[in-house]
Amino acid sequence: MIADRGSFAAGQVYLLQRPEPARKPVSLPSRLDVLAGRDELLAEVHALLTAEDRPGPRLVVLCGLGGVGKTSVAGEYAHRHLTEVGVAWQLAAEEADVLEVQMAELAAQLGGHSADPRDAVASVHALLAAWPDDWLLIFDNAPDEASLRRFLPPAGRGRVLITSQSQHWPGRAIVDVPVLTPEVAARFLLRRTDDTDWQTAAALAAELGGLPLALDQAAAYMQATGTALAQYLPLLRSRQADLLSRGDVPGHRVDVAATLGLALSRLADQDPSARGLIRVLAFLAPEAAPLTLLLVTDRRPNDVWLLGPEVAAEVGALLGDPVALGDAIAALRRYSLVTLAGNGLVLVHRLVQDITRAQLTADEAALWRRAVGALVEVAVPEETWLPERWPTYAALLPHARVLLYMTGQQMWWISHYLLSSGNYHAAVDLLQQIVGAYEESSHYGPDHPETLVVRAELAGAVGLAGNAAQARDQYAALLPCFDEVLGAYHSETLKIRHNLAHWTGQAGDAAGALDQFAALLPLREKLDGPEDPETLNTRANLAGWIAAVGDAATARDQYAALLPVYERVFGPEDSRTLEARYRVAVSTGDAGDPALARDLLTALVLTYERVMGPEHAVTLRVRHDLATWTMEAGDAAEAGDQLAALLLAEQRIIGPEHPDTLATRYALARWTAAARSTAEARDQLTALLAVYERVFGPEHPVTLEARDKLAAWTTQARDGSAG
Repeated sequence: MIADRGSFAAGQVYLLQRPEPARKPVSLPSRLDVLAGRDELLAEVHALLTAEDRPGPRLVVLCGLGGVGKTSVAGEYAHRHLTEVGVAWQLAAEEADVLEVQMAELAAQLGGHSADPRDAVASVHALLAAWPDDWLLIFDNAPDEASLRRFLPPAGRGRVLITSQSQHWPGRAIVDVPVLTPEVAARFLLRRTDDTDWQTAAALAAELGGLPLALDQAAAYMQATGTALAQYLPLLRSRQADLLSRGDVPGHRVDVAATLGLALSRLADQDPSARGLIRVLAFLAPEAAPLTLLLVTDRRPNDVWLLGPEVAAEVGALLGDPVALGDAIAALRRYSLVTLAGNGLVLVHRLVQDITRAQLTADEAALWRRAVGALVEVAVPEETWLPERWPTYAALLPHARVLLYMTGQQMWWISHYLLSSGNYHAAVDLLQQIVGAYEESSHYGPDHPETLVVRAELAGAVGLAGNAAQARDQYAALLPCFDEVLGAYHSETLKIRHNLAHWTGQAGDAAGALDQFAALLPLREKLDGPEDPETLNTRANLAGWIAAVGDAATARDQYAALLPVYERVFGPEDSRTLEARYRVAVSTGDAGDPALARDLLTALVLTYERVMGPEHAVTLRVRHDLATWTMEAGDAAEAGDQLAALLLAEQRIIGPEHPDTLATRYALARWTAAARSTAEARDQLTALLAVYERVFGPEHPVTLEARDKLAAWTTQARDGSAG
């Protein structure tokens, strides 16, 4: 049957087409009217098949998941380039005996009576080697390289295109056939169904993961039943298993469920550990899975009993064994059930996940979900402040969201990672979910002390995300709750007072912040004593807000008086003492002595590099202030060199979009305006502003400040005035 308009799925049964006389043997699938979103892929295939890098046939393998459209791509390639070849022939390569019969037919078409009936394969090879024109062979749905090796022509002016689920083709040019992009998939659904509901089409395309066969099948079902997109989507979500086996697509022998289920069943027979691995992947999020973190890291479960006996029987052999894990991944790749995503990550299609889970009973699914949750839980590190841990958190975050309890310690650590790494908006989103889980929990509830602490954490994240006034208001609402539940003198209550004062100042009320810290200080002294770390921290903040209201000299003197106390209480090289030295240096600059501030910071940077390391986040921040005061002291050239070197270090260590890195880019633009060219600084800030808007949002104070500065520099650059 000829495929209907718009069909692009794989595995079709085709009529033989012979548009040319016998002198031009052609046996190809019927051409599809529309092949969505594949032009770039076809261009890549053509470039590889026509490269003049070596003699003999050029060979390309199209790999991909069942239903991704490999056969359709191969057929379309053949039709587009049919006039360039003297032979174009497609062979079903799944079974060797069937392929042998088809080779005999091809030999007869190529050589007529001269073909050797005793060895069809050798005859085809000999005839193609001598063929005067270019030729094209397609071997469709080949199991692997070994099964196809003896059939591949060794000589001639040929192009060989292979489709296969297996990704193991040593020495061959491999092209992965991806799923369709969300936009292309949504447009296909609209075109096939004559619907206009773009939003629902996009949601359905995402639900089906852009898999062409699934999209084709869904469209066929809607066409046959008169179902609108808005009706089909909720039906799919509630009865996915049923719908994935319905919807006849012309040219397709099997549906999505059968196509993927067949690969999974073969996998179970061939490699039980690989089946266990695909079940692990089935319960993770559809994002890239960090299998090495989950299975072979030092943080993995040392005792397989954490997984339960049923799961351990299938997965236990993979724990701590990178070789066994590699073998299991290789087995999955033979059916393109996973795709390598680099850095120990693998991707699995959401429909593979769905069908894998559907093969389990409810009790089995619960066991596997619990076991995979245990793998994620033990993989989450505690050191949220270390940049070298941040990639681990980033890889685990989507899987923790779907598997771990929001009230668990690991989700708390992940929220701290988001704050430490500068992902403030993501931290707010996660903490809102955590707060909701605490409030709804029968164990905690809205008035539980731990719920209040999490609400306080959310308030701080809101402030860091750029809404200081909202943070202030949230802390103000929390204060009476802490007073009532924990008491006015409890340490957590005093922390709320401290943060309320801080965000009051950040919201623009420096005098109010000064008054609140002044009121907090005697409470700290009464509860903790005059030299307790929290009391000293309150004194330091009080000095900071004295500077903020305009009395920098008094602030400098207060910081200077605090420094010997810090040295006596904590020691001369404790991080808190170094912070006090930093405050003395910065306040000295604020008080009107930038040269002395520069000299103090120069010595302090050397101490930080020795004590905390040259790549510690605090060391980088002190280097930033050193560059600032170097500039203020009049040494523009040195300040520019310092900022440029700092930017390179921050981009490498904490990332190009960390707030501190962006602050350095802003400082470098300001330096450019002052020392070189306002027009050049304008261009730097234009690029930076786009990043600010994406990372912080268009209304964040930092974004607004940068926008105002950009407007000023634009005017100055136009007028030719100085920065």
